[in-house]
Amino acid sequence: HFLNWQQDPYSNYLARLVFTKPAEAMKFTVDLVAEMISINPFDFFIEQAAEKFPFVYDATLARELLPFLETQPPGPRLETLVRETRQADVRTIDFLVHLNRKVNESVGYVIRLEPGIQPCEETLTKRTGSCRDSAWLLVQLARQHGLAARFVSGYLIQLTADVKSLDGPSGPENDFTDLHAWAEIYAPGAGWIGLDPTSGLLAGEGHIPLACAADPITAAPITGSYSWTKL
Repeated sequence: HFLNWQQDPYSNYLARLVFTKPAEAMKFTVDLVAEMISINPFDFFIEQAAEKFPFVYDATLARELLPFLETQPPGPRLETLVRETRQADVRTIDFLVHLNRKVNESVGYVIRLEPGIQPCEETLTKRTGSCRDSAWLLVQLARQHGLAARFVSGYLIQLTADVKSLDGPSGPENDFTDLHAWAEIYAPGAGWIGLDPTSGLLAGEGHIPLACAADPITAAPITGSYSWTKL
């Protein structure tokens, strides 16, 4: 096979593979080394003009964020969710946390093996969805409020604590690694803030982003085509 590294319009790195001979099966094995350093997800500053929500992106920034502000026609359930989450004169970070928690409370997590992403109305009707369904719902909810948001695909790594907590939960009992999806919302000054609606928390050191895009289809882990030949 031939392997070439490319970049898409969002600067995500893509490995393009071309196979020169027929094969009966294909298997991808991912080996990842990540340096896990505890971080404070709230360690950022927001521009003074955007400290309170609602705010408006300036003309230049709004033009650059245009793909991340594009909305789909909202259905009745999404419209209701927008009304329920509407606030005024609140700290921007508090509003982002509010949106994230609202999606977390509205959608129960399930492992869904079907390909693709559920429409927001389907997710809100079923009140269940995979991590990618909740992430896309949060993206669309944020955009309905005029906030630039993007879809993130990557890994979630959760490690057992070296020392048990004395005054709260110690976290997972076993090391855990899996594919995961979450959302990022753009706040002037802070940049892209990662929000995980599956947990209702901000993205931390265990969230390893691989691709960020305005549309989830652009962040798919593997895409491609094949031709079938009768042997």
